[in-house]
Amino acid sequence: MARTHVELSLFWRTFFLLALLLAGGIFAWVQTLRALEFEPRAVQAAQQTAGLVNLSRTALRQVDGINRVALIKTLVGQNTLRVLPREPGDRWEPYATDRFRQGVSDELKLRLGPDAVVASSVNGVGGMWVGFSIDRDLYWLQTETAPAGPLTSSTWFVWVGIALLATMVGSVVIARLINRPLRELSFAASRIREGDLDSRLDENTLTSEIREVNRGFNRMARELAKVEEDRAVMLAGISHDLRTPLARLRLETEMSVANEEAKRNMALDIEQLDAIIDQFMDYARPGDTDLQPVHLSQLIDREAAPFRDPKQIRIDSRLAIDLAVMADDTELGRVFSNLFENARRYGRGTNTGVAMVTVSYAKTGPWVIVTVRDQGPGVAPEKLAQLTTPFFRGDTARTAATGAGLGLAIVEKSLHRIGGSLELANAPDGGLMAHIRLKLAP
Repeated sequence: MARTHVELSLFWRTFFLLALLLAGGIFAWVQTLRALEFEPRAVQAAQQTAGLVNLSRTALRQVDGINRVALIKTLVGQNTLRVLPREPGDRWEPYATDRFRQGVSDELKLRLGPDAVVASSVNGVGGMWVGFSIDRDLYWLQTETAPAGPLTSSTWFVWVGIALLATMVGSVVIARLINRPLRELSFAASRIREGDLDSRLDENTLTSEIREVNRGFNRMARELAKVEEDRAVMLAGISHDLRTPLARLRLETEMSVANEEAKRNMALDIEQLDAIIDQFMDYARPGDTDLQPVHLSQLIDREAAPFRDPKQIRIDSRLAIDLAVMADDTELGRVFSNLFENARRYGRGTNTGVAMVTVSYAKTGPWVIVTVRDQGPGVAPEKLAQLTTPFFRGDTARTAATGAGLGLAIVEKSLHRIGGSLELANAPDGGLMAHIRLKLAP
């Protein structure tokens, strides 16, 4: 079973790695701060409560029995701090119900003595109760508000959520800054691939590595532009230098050869050489194109017009009259002209000797698939992928090879220039099918 391959752009990969790193750092700091915060808060809370107990104990010790009762009555009436006599029948609940309260309770016993009692409620009255003794008398000191403990989980979640949100935003900004030079390089490379050799990158960027890459890319673009210019000049010279003697040969043939059949065969050879030169020029043509809406039905009729000999080829177009695609008219015309010529040469029926060609279409979303099919013998399945290789011919084509083997290679390259694609397949009941994928015009 094939494994699913997940693809991520460099931006998202950088973003996820930064976000994971920063989120892990935040989590580690939260745990560290919680651990560092816990013990100091417990000690502080115990110190405050122990101070109140010692203050109350000192005040009660400084007065006699009668005044002590009056002082206790006075403290009983307070809202935030009360001192009550501790009776043997008092019911109380332990204060140490969690880790923080256990720390406060242990610290109070350490400061007030092992006989100190810390409770969370006495006789059903909540609060923080501390039991202490003065001589043989036992008392309760009650505070209405419990000591401030560590931050609650909900508070931590709020602050961690804010930190994570800031982490995500920061990761996006950092990832964009990191990937901006690479995005510009990718865009420039795509422009070079499309034939725009004037694309250049900034050579004055602050990052030394990116600066060196940009300089190397610009040197490569300049060299490619020079090579393309030299190639165009060379091809133009070759075309001129070859066609001039061919024209002279044609003229000399017409004037000097008396045998009509020999004259016709020589003229056909010269035409074949001229056609081969045209194929070479078409294949090596620069990739600049101007995409505009093109009506397919009209273009097919125009390109089929030269193939009017019913003894060699018959073309049946089944395209809608209003079907339009985004393409370059010249390039797309070259595509269908080469397909018709390929069918005329190699797609003839074994019984009739005529190439029966059908042009049909099907829409798939924003695309249209145009199918050009002949009724010939087809091609061996293992050789289908090689048909668009320059100078390759299948076994069927070899006995009647009169071209340079560039027809389907030109078709594929022309479609690539206009944003289309080509797929070749054998028809189930015989013949070769060329599926042309083109963008529908809006």
